Parts: sequence; structure tokens; C-alpha cells
Amino acid sequence: MPESRQHQSVPFAISLDPGSSLANKTGSWRTEVPKYVDRMPPCNHACPAGENIQQWLSSAEEAGYEAAWRQIMADNPFPAVMGRVCYRPCETACNRAVLDEAVGINSVERFLGDEAIAQNWSIESAVAPTGKRVLVVGAGPSGLSAAYHLRLLGHEVTVRDSAKAAGGMMRYGIPRYRLPRDVVDAEIQRIVDLGVRLELGTAVTELAGPLDEFDAVFLAVGAHIGRRAEIPAGDSARILDAVSLLSGLEEGERPLLGRRVAVYGGGNTAMDVARTARRLGATDAVVIYRRTEDRMPAHPIEVTEALEEGVRMRWLSTITAADAGRITIEKMRLDATGFPQPTGEFEELDTDTVVLALGQSSDLTLLAGVPGVTVTDGVVEVGANLMTGRPGLFAGGDMVPDERTVTVAVGHGKKAARNIDAWLRGTSFERPPRHAPATFDRLNTWYFSDAPATVRPRLESARRITTFDEVTGGLDESTALFEARRCMSCGNCLECDNCFGVCPDNAVIKLGDGRYEIDLDFCKGCGLCAAECPSGAIEMFPERS
Repeated sequence: MPESRQHQSVPFAISLDPGSSLANKTGSWRTEVPKYVDRMPPCNHACPAGENIQQWLSSAEEAGYEAAWRQIMADNPFPAVMGRVCYRPCETACNRAVLDEAVGINSVERFLGDEAIAQNWSIESAVAPTGKRVLVVGAGPSGLSAAYHLRLLGHEVTVRDSAKAAGGMMRYGIPRYRLPRDVVDAEIQRIVDLGVRLELGTAVTELAGPLDEFDAVFLAVGAHIGRRAEIPAGDSARILDAVSLLSGLEEGERPLLGRRVAVYGGGNTAMDVARTARRLGATDAVVIYRRTEDRMPAHPIEVTEALEEGVRMRWLSTITAADAGRITIEKMRLDATGFPQPTGEFEELDTDTVVLALGQSSDLTLLAGVPGVTVTDGVVEVGANLMTGRPGLFAGGDMVPDERTVTVAVGHGKKAARNIDAWLRGTSFERPPRHAPATFDRLNTWYFSDAPATVRPRLESARRITTFDEVTGGLDESTALFEARRCMSCGNCLECDNCFGVCPDNAVIKLGDGRYEIDLDFCKGCGLCAAECPSGAIEMFPERS
């Protein structure tokens, strides 16, 4: 037979070189091959603290609570705190919300944090001491987070704060009905037990000495100064600021607010003060805000809970004058750009006390004269590594440009610690590249049955205003386990064996420990495994010759 005829009669796949991925034993029609991939879950991507949420949920759904807690602690030393006060951007991003309701990630985190306190779980550093000394100025969430991570990295850490107790705004800015103090104390004590030195009642007023004494300094000065407003006021008008009221209450002061309290502002602090006023005996607490509800900086859950407790809201209003027993407010309107404009329409309200909740700023006087440090609009300019223009001086939390929440502050502390560690070692910290996002359209939701989120129990609104007891309860073990199992493991293999079961050619090999491999000698490239993968962890790629 002529040579050309011989080649024509031989199957194409067999004619390839031995070892070629196209030399499969099922034919020559394959144009694509399946591969297992890892994608970035939306919850992980949205977390300001950088938690590996999907990983610890995976441990929690197998009832591996301590393993799940330790995974959280790799990024965040305050799971019990964050499980109460975080505003849950992870849940806002959760793909499950498109199917039914977002996974109650925050609820499970609180359960794990509370379980760790109850079981007295602890953390130890496995890194040899470096001999380097770092000063942290500020014992709030950002400073304590930085101290925790620096200690785990082997450095000697001292935290100085002018307050009598550690915690910063967790203690002096968030009311007890949202965050019980025994929870704050327990999670701070765990950091102290790790070997972090706390020097409380010690104000740092200048940095020349500390910068010489320590190898690096991290500034985490919270925003404890309430902003004032130019309101014409009579001599007998009673006007307080929100930050001083909340911090004074923590130190045992019980302000006499009267029966009628007006809170001027629209942020979370304004909601906290109005709800606190109700607990202090105010029969009428009204929040006065110059824009509409949808433009309010307060988180929706804060507004909802305030309304449930009888707090009134006066949108599109501003205070123009205050005197003994009454205030004058002017109705506002929003222009085409959304900016409030006066209307000339006025109204008087009976008010015993006005509380200003117009935002906070940080005391930055300790930075005076420090070369290389730039302050713009009341915040410190820092680089991507959170270092100021002065080498070895880092800053984070409320004193740098970013959203002011506990979660963001904790994330800053971790980021600062990693960059300080790299700087002390003469290197630079490079964050590993992120995987492509795991979007909802990549999931096969047919495999996920409807499972509405578990709602955390809450005190009745009538009972709330009579006490500072915690308003929102936590999940028990059964409901926490249920909630963790609602996770769809977006973008990453959840070891369901679907690919193994649906492959018509037995081309999927189970390697053990939840790992799989495609035997390309038998794979036809039909794509059935990718189509049936619930979590979108298998993708089809063009065949390479």
C-alpha cells in the first residue's frame, strides 16, 4: 500500500507522538480540556479585614469550630467583636443572596468568637524572637490588631494609650447594648497573653523620643474629637457632643439629657446617641439630618433598629438656632447635585438637650514637627505600605483616608504589621496576586436547595430601651452549623464528587484528601464535569497540540 494511503487509514489521534495530550483513547474530537481552578469568592474579596471566609466556613460546616476560629485569627484577632459590630460587606457581596438570602457569615463568626471565649482557646507565636521593638500608639482596633500580628511575627510590641482601659472606640464609642464589655475584655486579654505590653494612661505627645527608642512606630490614634457646628445658641442652651457623651458614659458618667433630645447628624454615631438617649430616659429622641434617608451615612440596620426603639427622624432639616428648651430647624431641599439647600421654612421644636454627631477627627498634635509627615484635611498621608514620609513611622485606622469602621481598622492593623515586618527585615511585603472573581453566573445552583438564612434573636423593642443589655443574640450550635452549610463554596472545589459521578468515561481520578485529577487519555472534552460543578471550580480550556 502506498505510504500516503497508509497515513490516511490511520486514526488521527494514534498518529500523534506518544505522550501528546491529544493522544487520547476515546477519539480525536476533543477541542477543549477541563481544568480545576480556584477563584476569589466574593465574600473574601469584600472583607476589609482580609479574612479567608470561605475557608473557615468550610471548617465550620464540618463542625471543626476551633479550626475555623484559628483560620479567622490568622487575619482578625476580634471575631467575637466583629461578629457583633461589623457591617457585613461580605454578606452584601455573597452570591447566595441572588439565589435566596446571603449566608449569615457574621452570625457564624460571632458564634465561633463566643465559643473561643467560652472554651478559652488561645494563640501562640511559633516564630523565633527577632529582637526588634515596635511601639504602637493607640489601643483601639487598628493598634491592637497591628500589635497582635507583629507579635506573631516575632517582634517585641508595646502599646501606649492615654485611656484607662484598652479598646479605643470599641469601648468608648460603641454602646454596650451593641458590644458587651466582657467580650471586648476577653479578646484584648488574649492579645496581652500573647506577650504584647500594654501601657495605659500613658499619652504620647511627641515622637522624637519613641522614634529613637523603637525600631518602628505605628500610629493608630482614633477619631475621638467631635466636630462642632456654628449654631447660634443662647446662654442657657444645653449642647453636647456625641463622642464625649458616649465616652463619659463608659467611664461612669450619666448625663442628664432631659426628656426631649435632638441629635444633629446622620451617621452611625448619631444613631448610637439617639438610642442611648432613649435608654437614659428620653421620651422623645429625634435625629435631625439635612439630607434624605437614602443619603444618610448611617448603615441601614442602625437606622432600622433606632426606628424600632422609637427614635424619630427628621429628614431634610437643619438646626439654625438653639436656646433653653427649644431649637429652630429649617426645612431643606436637595438641588440637582444632591446638595441640601435652604428653603426659608422654619419650625420650632421643644428640646432639652442638643447632641452634635457631625463626625469625628483625630488629635494629630503629636505629629507637629515630624519631618516628612504630611497631613491633609485632617488625615495623615501614607503610602501603599501605610508608611508616612518619615521612614519607620507608619499610620492606620481612623487617622488615614479610609472608611471608619472597626473592620477597616482591623484590616489596617494587619496590613501595617506585615509591612512593618518587611521593613524591619530590609525587604518589602508583596501581597500574592488575587484569583479571578467567582461570579454567580459560574455556579450551578440547581444543586443548592432553598435554605433561608437564620435570623439572630433580638430583644423586643419595648424591653431594649429599659436596659443596656445586648440587643441582638447569637446563634446556637445547630443554627450556626446550618448557616455555615449554606455556603456554596463559590469558585472553589467543595469535594462533592459530582465530577467523578457524572463523567461518562471515568476520566476523573480521586486522589484523596478532596483532590481530583483529569485523566486526559480518556477525557473526550465533553464539558459535562464543568457544566455540573456546583461551585464553578472546573473550566474548559482550548486543547493544546
